[in-house]
Amino acid sequence: MTTNKAAAAVAAFLTIFTAVLATAALLLGSTTLAAEATAAVAPEVMRWGMMAAAIAAGLSAVGAAYAVAHVGSAAVGALAEKPELLGRVLILVGLAEGIAIYGLIVAILILNRIG
Repeated sequence: MTTNKAAAAVAAFLTIFTAVLATAALLLGSTTLAAEATAAVAPEVMRWGMMAAAIAAGLSAVGAAYAVAHVGSAAVGALAEKPELLGRVLILVGLAEGIAIYGLIVAILILNRIG
């Protein structure tokens, strides 16, 4: 039981760390991209758009980390009792990870709209 919680904590930490790095990269790159923006897009709009994309990607990754941590630990417990549930468990973990994919898609749509 302790190993499951430790593995879930490490997975959640790595996902959150990656989300923080992605958010920081988008926020730090926003000033450079805002400076290179054409006259059609105001720099303030570019900054807010970059911040919105960073928040969408970051918060969705944090939500996915939370979901995968809880679903993954429950899945490992279920697999310990019934190994034949592997296919169903993988689908549930994949659905939890889909939250991050949706956030990434929203961030890309925001960046395409402003750029």
